[in-house]
Amino acid sequence: MTSQTGNQPKHFLDLDRLDTAELRLMLDAAGRMKRGEAANGEAKLLAGKTLAMIFEKPSTRTRVSFEVAANQLGGQAVVLEPSGTQLGRGETVADTARVLSRYVDAIMIRTTKEEILLEMADYATVPVINGLTDVTHPCQLMADVLTFEEHLGRIDGKVVTWCGDGNNMAVSWIHAAVRFNFELRLACPEPLRPPQAVLDWAAAEGGKIVVSPDVDSLVKDVDAVVTDTWVSMGDDDGESRHNLLRSYQVDEHVMALAKPNAIFLHCLPAHRGDEVTAAVIDGPQSVVWDEAENRLHAQKGILAWCLT
Repeated sequence: MTSQTGNQPKHFLDLDRLDTAELRLMLDAAGRMKRGEAANGEAKLLAGKTLAMIFEKPSTRTRVSFEVAANQLGGQAVVLEPSGTQLGRGETVADTARVLSRYVDAIMIRTTKEEILLEMADYATVPVINGLTDVTHPCQLMADVLTFEEHLGRIDGKVVTWCGDGNNMAVSWIHAAVRFNFELRLACPEPLRPPQAVLDWAAAEGGKIVVSPDVDSLVKDVDAVVTDTWVSMGDDDGESRHNLLRSYQVDEHVMALAKPNAIFLHCLPAHRGDEVTAAVIDGPQSVVWDEAENRLHAQKGILAWCLT
């Protein structure tokens, strides 16, 4: 865990790299701006500033939420895709980072390999934000925690169950459980467990993490149930994943085992009939549309922290 100070840019790379107080500052700013109670200077903190957004992986929510966030905060966003930049023609990540740092005030990158994100941060002299890698998705988790707390109060001491693949979202949920002090239960098939190194980190940090293939036992009396698509962009083992994950679908039976006021979360896009039934995602316990909206507000909180 590092706390970035001094003349170094304040990067938002992963939740495990930041302490709880810093993450709380971001959530507090997000909440204030959502309620229209922005602190002095927050409402237009990007005035005269530009956010570069690099997309190696396309996205609806990440692109729109960051672009709208930059605009609403008085700045502008420039979208860069590999096909339209030298990054896609062999220029190094380091050189791209050096050049962009001369033009813009912050860089958001949505990429595949975590190494690309880290190299960008090593060579950029402006803040770099992790918009997603194959390893983690911390911006989404900030929106998820914001959504949880809007509906159920502080997440500290609560219990959340993850159903499905131990993927990048699951890893960021593990990071969040440690930093925000809640219990996380991961119902995953054995071949798709989260990386052992992440579980070891959580154990060393005193995290309350349980991993098991038994969905019913892990969902009983929890405050929230979370899932994600079974096949992510770039996965080439779709049929195998479907076979492994069929019994991990979040349906009415699963939600009935959770607390009566439990909420359902999904980062979207969703595939009704696969990881979740239509009755759940479109039902009264689902807060996925609030969750999607909160990407915008969480992004503002992250930008506020990075640029102040």
